[in-house]
Amino acid sequence: MTLYTATYDSPVGPIVIESDGEALTGLRFGEEKTQATSSLPIFDEAIRWLDDYFAGKQTENAVMGAKKDGRITVQPKGTLFQQRVWQALLTIPYGKTVSYGEIARMVGCKSAQAVGQAVGANPIALFIPCHRVIAAHGQLGGYEYGQEIKKRLLEVENILKRRP
Repeated sequence: MTLYTATYDSPVGPIVIESDGEALTGLRFGEEKTQATSSLPIFDEAIRWLDDYFAGKQTENAVMGAKKDGRITVQPKGTLFQQRVWQALLTIPYGKTVSYGEIARMVGCKSAQAVGQAVGANPIALFIPCHRVIAAHGQLGGYEYGQEIKKRLLEVENILKRRP
């Protein structure tokens, strides 16, 4: 399988976007700069989505599987359990947060820790909104790319401004 990459310069730093040519397969924050190997429609869609997101205008989550309603299509690779957790993450509305325990209940799992591990393994950050999952008592909890980026993403969505 061919993997294509592009870099997006976001307000929280560079974002590396990956695709198989049809769907997004990865997104990570980091210092790594790369050039798109070709001009793919999925990269054009992803960049528009990211522009809108960071401008506070993007409220639609991506969708796993077949393209639907013009939404970004994501195809993360993982176990069946991880897939269930990531599908649950896609139901968290823009501007809202849920706890690891709430996600555990949604997927029929008794372990918030197992859910936390699956959330942490999400290969397509932001499009699959793992940053919207917080600890049980309202603390931010962990984030693969650090709490500062998680905090800034939640600020983009005005979540932290509404919280006491």
